[in-house]
Amino acid sequence: MCGIVGYVGKRDVTPVLIEGLHRLEYRGYDSAGLAVISRGRLQLTKTAGRVQDLRDKLAARQNASTSASAAKATIGIGHTRWATHGEPNETNAHPHTDAGNRIAVVHNGIIENAEQLRDQLLATGVHFTSDTDTEALAHMIAAELAADEDATLEDAVIRTLRRVEGAYGLVVMDTKHPDQLVVARNGSPLVLGLGENEMFAASDVAALVRYTRQVIYLEDGDVATIKATSYHTTTLTGTQERDGNSSKVPTTVEADADDYELGQFSDYMRKEIHEQPGAIRRALRGRLEERFATARLGGINFDARELRNIKNVKFLGCGSAYYAGQMGAALIEELARIPADAEPASEFRYRSPVVDPDTLYVAVSQSGETIDTLMAVQELRRKGGQVIGAVNVVGSAIGRECGHGIFLHAGPEVAVASTKALTNMAVNFALLALLLGRVRDLSSASGERVVNGLRNLPAQVAEILAEEDAIETIANRYANAEHMFFIGRVRGWPVAREGAQKLKEISYVHAEAYQAGELKHGPLALIQPDMPSVVIIPSDDLIAKNISTIEQIKARGGPVIAVTSADIPDGLADAVIRVPRAEPELEPILFNIPLQLLAYHAAAKLGRDIDKPRNLAKSVTVE
Repeated sequence: MCGIVGYVGKRDVTPVLIEGLHRLEYRGYDSAGLAVISRGRLQLTKTAGRVQDLRDKLAARQNASTSASAAKATIGIGHTRWATHGEPNETNAHPHTDAGNRIAVVHNGIIENAEQLRDQLLATGVHFTSDTDTEALAHMIAAELAADEDATLEDAVIRTLRRVEGAYGLVVMDTKHPDQLVVARNGSPLVLGLGENEMFAASDVAALVRYTRQVIYLEDGDVATIKATSYHTTTLTGTQERDGNSSKVPTTVEADADDYELGQFSDYMRKEIHEQPGAIRRALRGRLEERFATARLGGINFDARELRNIKNVKFLGCGSAYYAGQMGAALIEELARIPADAEPASEFRYRSPVVDPDTLYVAVSQSGETIDTLMAVQELRRKGGQVIGAVNVVGSAIGRECGHGIFLHAGPEVAVASTKALTNMAVNFALLALLLGRVRDLSSASGERVVNGLRNLPAQVAEILAEEDAIETIANRYANAEHMFFIGRVRGWPVAREGAQKLKEISYVHAEAYQAGELKHGPLALIQPDMPSVVIIPSDDLIAKNISTIEQIKARGGPVIAVTSADIPDGLADAVIRVPRAEPELEPILFNIPLQLLAYHAAAKLGRDIDKPRNLAKSVTVE
């Protein structure tokens, strides 16, 4: 949820930390801070607000300094916060330190027994300066070092974490060991970056790719000590793997620094909307089998017999990943004729689910670190369920936990609101549906039709994007509405849910999605002239039903925005957004695109901070 950066090497550390925090700001952005060791002393800078506020504070301090020969710091840690304990202010911003300013800690996650630990520390005379759970860690590590002069920083961190309950990703720095950082992970992502005579730690590779593409993904229970020229890993139970003998083999990150640059765009969401044709091409590359009119998904690691033994499919995800799962379930039922559904992972993990060994569970997450989805996967594995991951980050926790699955190939997605990752989820689920269908009863001719339809998607998405100005005009007309309905039927229903989600999360306009047939069972009472309805109308055999829905809304004075690939009567809707006609099963993928643009331009009209909507963060790794 929050962003962590750590560095030890030869560079001036402050610019490295600031640059890394800037690239991680989408993970948390209500306060920021950093700590460096200079001349054996801890220098701490924190602020409420954004990374730019932290940069400005550092610049002002440097300008006010009378020392022209200040020593360059070459080790430090930084953090950008999404508040969980204590309000977002400078005091609660990370890093947190012990009373003697020896230890500094940055931490993502939630320490569940923090109150108990704080009470124990208070009883020993410790004074707390913040309301956070993290500060207790700094005091505990310092106490361990004070109690045992022979203890290393790593020893102290391990002893402290053995008393901790909850999730954490943390980096610890000690002024008496100014050549090393200690890093630990349990339920919150951390990755090490290997440079030339320098080492990095971060909560996301986005902070590292400017400097290195060689990374090591830590797993839950891992602890690592990093120095400029070496590293070693161990675990909380003491299994140690040193330096080059470590089983943690570095992997090469596909992304590079340019993937995180805005280029011609003013914000990441619009950039990522426009990257969707290329993202879809990546998802399809090498995965369409022309000869047999099917799909290749080698990552799922099932042969034809195992695929035929699948009796049900259930998608598990949170937010947009859940809605993409609903689209996937519809594709599976239509193309493969296998019962399929989707469920929020946050509900699944808590309801003591009955796990069917003949069901294929698909865990969906852009980051691969979503805590509710990860815990659902672990519950499934404990109960013997067969589960695959659908993730966009190689080496992510869900990908490792599942062991096999589908890589989305969307490319780095920085904006909090998911666009290209959601689209690639749906495209990959279409491939899965095609594969399952072709080992069953989907004919070669139908398979060829779907293959051709998938090949056409990038050009059709580009065609929609070319109409952005017209969609912007419609968005501007209705941006000031306080409430909006999104209406869909069958294939259009998950699209409507995702459209409402996008509008809510970036424009803060209250939006609700309803199945078209349910309008007459209550929601019609809310229709009035100042409440627009966005109605999804695919070119299927339900066109007449959808036209009837619009007429019911219009009869009650409600404005209608029709998003359609069908031929509908002129004047039926107050505004019409045209979508290219595609293979019927694939049209929901296209319908997402204009709804993304509609939400984006409504938010822009209202002056929202589109990439960093309030109270939200990109990767939700806390409960």
